[in-house]
Amino acid sequence: MSHTTTDEPAPRVSGATVPVLAFAGIVVAVMQTLLVPVIKDLPRLLDTTPSNATWVLTSTLLSGAVATPIMGRLGDLYGKRRMLIVSLSVMVVGALVSAFTDALLPMIVGRTLQGFAMGAIPLGIGLMRDMLPRERLGSAMALMSSSIGVGGGLALPAAAMVAQHTDWHALFYGAAGLGVLSIALTLLVVPESPLRAKGSFDLPGALGLTAGLVLFLLPITKGSDWGWGSATTLGLFAAAVAVLLLWGLMELRVAAPLVDLRTTARREVLLTNLASIMVGVAFYVVSLVLPQLLQLPSATGYGLGRSMVVAGLCVAPLGLTMMFTAPVYARLSARYGPRTTLIIGLVVIAVGYGGGLGLMSAAWQTVVTSVLLGAGIGLAYSSLPALIVGAVPASETGAANGLNTLMRSIGTSVSSAVIGMVLANTSTTVGGVAIPTMRGFRISFLIATAAVAAGLALAFFLPRRRPAATTQLRASSEEDANLARAEEALRGFRGRVLAADGAPVARAKVTLIDRHGRQAGATLSAGDGSYTLAVPGGGPYVLAARATGHGPLAHAATHGGEELPVDLDLSLPGDTVPA
Repeated sequence: MSHTTTDEPAPRVSGATVPVLAFAGIVVAVMQTLLVPVIKDLPRLLDTTPSNATWVLTSTLLSGAVATPIMGRLGDLYGKRRMLIVSLSVMVVGALVSAFTDALLPMIVGRTLQGFAMGAIPLGIGLMRDMLPRERLGSAMALMSSSIGVGGGLALPAAAMVAQHTDWHALFYGAAGLGVLSIALTLLVVPESPLRAKGSFDLPGALGLTAGLVLFLLPITKGSDWGWGSATTLGLFAAAVAVLLLWGLMELRVAAPLVDLRTTARREVLLTNLASIMVGVAFYVVSLVLPQLLQLPSATGYGLGRSMVVAGLCVAPLGLTMMFTAPVYARLSARYGPRTTLIIGLVVIAVGYGGGLGLMSAAWQTVVTSVLLGAGIGLAYSSLPALIVGAVPASETGAANGLNTLMRSIGTSVSSAVIGMVLANTSTTVGGVAIPTMRGFRISFLIATAAVAAGLALAFFLPRRRPAATTQLRASSEEDANLARAEEALRGFRGRVLAADGAPVARAKVTLIDRHGRQAGATLSAGDGSYTLAVPGGGPYVLAARATGHGPLAHAATHGGEELPVDLDLSLPGDTVPA
């Protein structure tokens, strides 16, 4: 069992903390799309085959998927700011390795190291939850969650301009410079969170998850090259299932697992993670389709004949709109909750892809599509961490958001493989060169629409209730925050601890324990024996009370003004707040 300790005083947070953390997320996202403008030239630049050149992209994807939950857990244990700096430092080293080479193997090593930066997203969200007041938390997490799309959208035109006018290695020098700047700003502005999860790092769990993810994602990213029905592809999928099942059984037996599968199986967490996969699928489709459509020659009859830079600028509104959506999300979520905001975002994405089917004949039409999709994806991405944070204990924020970010990465991986296969199978040959067709583009948009429909179905099954942790995310002003605190107190358990003779017991340790046997709250009774404990969510609880020098303790509790039956188990010691 792991708990949170808060022995250190709360850190002082400056107004620059949120922008600096969001900037770190944008830098990480830049790394993901850095080579998109030069993908078609990589075989020539690295003097290798097209099949081998794809490893330059695949290696980053795999390492990012592995690092995300692991860095989240390490952050919970040893400090989220510390692990954020480690992630960015490894990325800088990887960028410099890639900047100094023209050979395939060192380039893959460098790109693998760059992928480790993906852990910065859940770490930044965890830092925000630990330090920010409730009235700022919703919009801050929305911006951090959207930063991966913001960075990806803004990186496309910038990378295209650099690749078109300078040596392509300048892309890596620029990325390393951004990483160094982000590290410096983090050291100067972002304080370390005092919250720590107790326990040790689950190394066997990390190795098992790494093996399972690699075995699963490898055939997804390479299946079109190897053949989806080949023995290699099917064998790796079968091995992934076996390894992940064994890993899951092992995690259920570990006292402090890398991923708390019992928490992950909660309805709200499970459905949010599944919806994240669908949003990841929808996000990546537009990034694959629109740049190709814009750059295809007009002689094809449907290509828009734009340069690499213009194509990037037309897609850039996708990221810009996601960035400007964060404050809109905060207002919507404060009024309606993150579940409703997720549904609104998915509906806007569906409208964007549905309308995009008929908006492919001019560059300005692709801009309209990008704006619509950016707004929808921004709302959806912003809602996901709020739903996760509202459903897990504070000590598991980093690991839980790391897993959620992994789900998005799986969605983008699946999207890349499926859309790549669709575009390849619907392509036509002109002058000996295979080029995508309009039919392939439209099928891709329909696939994205189907993914959004699946995400909507999952979102509708999310619970409507608002746990106290979610109430924290919904306050958008100081007045709302005060109201939320008052509502939270009303929903808590209130009572008195009494000795056998009926006298009140001061400084008795009262612990709230949830259905899984985990501590959900703790406090000390006041001089008159009274206490108050907030309820983190619905469900049955056990109240345990202990006091030095006393035997069995009597106890009366009310919940929200109404008396409720409460089990009193004096044999459960549990961790409590320090005396």
